[in-house]
Amino acid sequence: MSETIHNDILHLTTSTDKEIFLIGTAHISENSRILVREVIENEQPDAVCVELDAGRLLSLDEPERWKTTDLKTVIKEKQLGTLVANLILGSYQKRMGNQTGVKPGAELYEAVLAAREKNIPIVLSDRNIKITLKRAWASTPWYRKFSLLGGLFASLFDKSEISEEELQKMKEQDTLNTLMQEFGKTYPEIKQVLIHERDLFLASSIDSAEGKKIVAVVGAGHREGIREILETGKTVSDKTPLEVIPPKSLFSKVVGWAIPIAIVGSLIALGIHAGIEKAGEASLYWAMLTGGGAMLGTIIAGGHPLTILTALVAAPFTGLTPLIGVGFFTALVQVYMRPPRVKEMETLTEDIWHFKLWWKNRALRVFLCFLLPGFPAIIGKILAIFNIYQSF
Repeated sequence: MSETIHNDILHLTTSTDKEIFLIGTAHISENSRILVREVIENEQPDAVCVELDAGRLLSLDEPERWKTTDLKTVIKEKQLGTLVANLILGSYQKRMGNQTGVKPGAELYEAVLAAREKNIPIVLSDRNIKITLKRAWASTPWYRKFSLLGGLFASLFDKSEISEEELQKMKEQDTLNTLMQEFGKTYPEIKQVLIHERDLFLASSIDSAEGKKIVAVVGAGHREGIREILETGKTVSDKTPLEVIPPKSLFSKVVGWAIPIAIVGSLIALGIHAGIEKAGEASLYWAMLTGGGAMLGTIIAGGHPLTILTALVAAPFTGLTPLIGVGFFTALVQVYMRPPRVKEMETLTEDIWHFKLWWKNRALRVFLCFLLPGFPAIIGKILAIFNIYQSF
């Protein structure tokens, strides 16, 4: 059973007589920040649940901490792609926050601060953001990943502004439903991970919180999904399955290895059929096209000369394995040869909005050296395969 006691608050009573005040907020809204504190102070709950994980709470507690990020370690742990996605999403939210005068996540942090002041237990109810992003990426078909990346980067240069009044309209349930439905039509797999799975994760965390009276602070887009799960008793006691990164399918593994095996096999067959010299020419052509393509991408990215040389040498080999891309090596060499300055890390979230500064900020240039070599290397790979086929 549920009862709306405010446009943004649902008052729920579960089957176990747990009383839940579910607050749907906008993450860059001053009104939401004020409302959250008022509810916590008035209700004096046994626990406060917030749509945060440990990492995001740490970033709110220590907002300057990310500026000391060691890009070398991030690259070695193959987390640069996740960092780029996090940076773009965070910068976009920060930009909208600057327009309304409210820091992103201010209402969530306000809930944490209010709970700390009252010595109320805090429940970090959300799934680790890295796991969410990895699950979303793993669940997206390859043919949708290109449009997703394009849309993500296009958002960087969207100059439209948003007001507090427009935020309130976006929080209205009908508007949110429409937005979620439209998003789900284009990216149904991502909607499943970002919305439905997190609804279940959040609802289960809230349901398992200690105490009889709970205040839960979540984004408005999750409120109705959480309400339905709580009211129907569909929460889960074990959230582990929601935190597992799905492995690649057998089909993708087979295809991933079949292509390089077929290329090597074709070169061997070419040597037997037309002679070692012909196979050597095709191999050289492979190296020139894949390495040259990666080198061109690195030059466009403004890479260090040694980074450019690394692209030329590494791409022919990385093109024969699905395990690692040439961008891993070019980004790693770039960050060693031209490490970002402290001031560039400090201005990173601002510089990312300006196209020209991607080549001036050393941290952003590392990202370019990670992203750009791969695309022309793939084109070179396709041309080289076509050349091997013609050689027969």
